[in-house]
Amino acid sequence: MMNSKKILFVIILAFLFSNTVFSQWTKGKGKGYYKLSAWYIVADQHYTDTGKTDPNITRSQFNISLYGEYGISNKFDIISYIPFFSRAVENDEISGTTGQILSKGEALNSFGDMELGVRYGIFKTKNYALSATLKLGIPTGNSSGGSDGSFQTGDGEFNQLIQTTLGTSFKLGTMPSYAKTYLGFNNRTKGFSDELRAGLEIGGNILKNKLWLIGRVNVLESLKNGNLSAENLQGSIFANNIEYVSLGAEVAYYIKKNLGISLNYTNPVSGKLTYSAPSISGGIFLSVK
Repeated sequence: MMNSKKILFVIILAFLFSNTVFSQWTKGKGKGYYKLSAWYIVADQHYTDTGKTDPNITRSQFNISLYGEYGISNKFDIISYIPFFSRAVENDEISGTTGQILSKGEALNSFGDMELGVRYGIFKTKNYALSATLKLGIPTGNSSGGSDGSFQTGDGEFNQLIQTTLGTSFKLGTMPSYAKTYLGFNNRTKGFSDELRAGLEIGGNILKNKLWLIGRVNVLESLKNGNLSAENLQGSIFANNIEYVSLGAEVAYYIKKNLGISLNYTNPVSGKLTYSAPSISGGIFLSVK
């Protein structure tokens, strides 16, 4: 997986590109952003603890969620993520020679893990903004469902993510554009290892006031300081010591001035102890300005 020098390189690269409509600027008092979305992943292979890929019985994860940001002042926003429906599925295991069902598939439906947070605007100029965010991961999902306890819609632990984000707006030719980069530390409980998170996002308004194209790179690195077993034979998005580097692309289209739809595709290019498969998400959003 990525060593500290590679993580530092990604962070430096992110800041160099930061020369935002979508940047992590605080919303302003009474303003907000709200999104109803669905997220889906299906995987028949996963990354092992050495970063190689192994096959597994096909599993999928599906969430429907509400996300919101609201400015309680010009400096502070409150943030919430509520996955009010989450479904974990394992397909039947079928013999490749006889076609017989070797093990029956299962499914689990429940609430997912919520996130509640607050963002503070440290400074803001015409083109630049720096903010700090605290997010609390609330274990409202099911961490041990199904007949073998491996069906999860949450990780069962209470975590605290502290993150700083630097954003800037600029123009590529005549096209309004933005870049933002973040660095975060996620403190996890119940024997889970703490995590470092970093990323870069760049977007451009390719159709004036209507269509935005956005690219992302996200890095998650485990500090491997927990005592919980990281063994996972089937892959997961909730295992201990998960690591990955992912690339993503999103298209956001404004139907009206404040109302739009979006579609996102994200794919891990490397990882450990997590699914080796792309995810897709889409939703409808409202921006109150």
